[in-house]
Amino acid sequence: MRRRSLLQSLSLGLAAALLPGSWPARAADSGLGTLGQPAEHWRARLSPAAYRVLFEHDTERPFSSALNAERRAGTYLCAACYQPLFASATKFDSGTGWPSFYAPLAQAIATRRDYRLLIPRTEYHCRRCGGHQGHVFDDGPPPTGQRYCNNGLALRFIADGEALPELRA
Repeated sequence: MRRRSLLQSLSLGLAAALLPGSWPARAADSGLGTLGQPAEHWRARLSPAAYRVLFEHDTERPFSSALNAERRAGTYLCAACYQPLFASATKFDSGTGWPSFYAPLAQAIATRRDYRLLIPRTEYHCRRCGGHQGHVFDDGPPPTGQRYCNNGLALRFIADGEALPELRA
């Protein structure tokens, strides 16, 4: 039975990958917010690596983000539009090499199915600008049991006591 489920998942993933326009999908194609901005707008405001992660669905190398070691209380924002996404109280060390959280802030993210590796996964994006953040898995700690595995390049950390920046459009 497990082999049948695996084969079904692989064939669904392959079909999704071969559908016109299904890979790679842009935030604008997915119904996610983009704030109506063209790619050049975001490219001018982000490092090339952050732009690739946020708007071309790239993934940074594991253990490369300084945010893995961030332990202060504060808020994690989308690096593109500065929408608050996660509270530091929900961050945990997953051992995966990427900043991980067990719950996002209310109404901060949007999810969709991702078949780019042929096995279906759930990816999540900033609800406001559509920037790709990472993937969510069902192997996190209580109370949610979820692990929001985030690219550090897609985040900006603001410590408690510091003013949050104005949202970018």
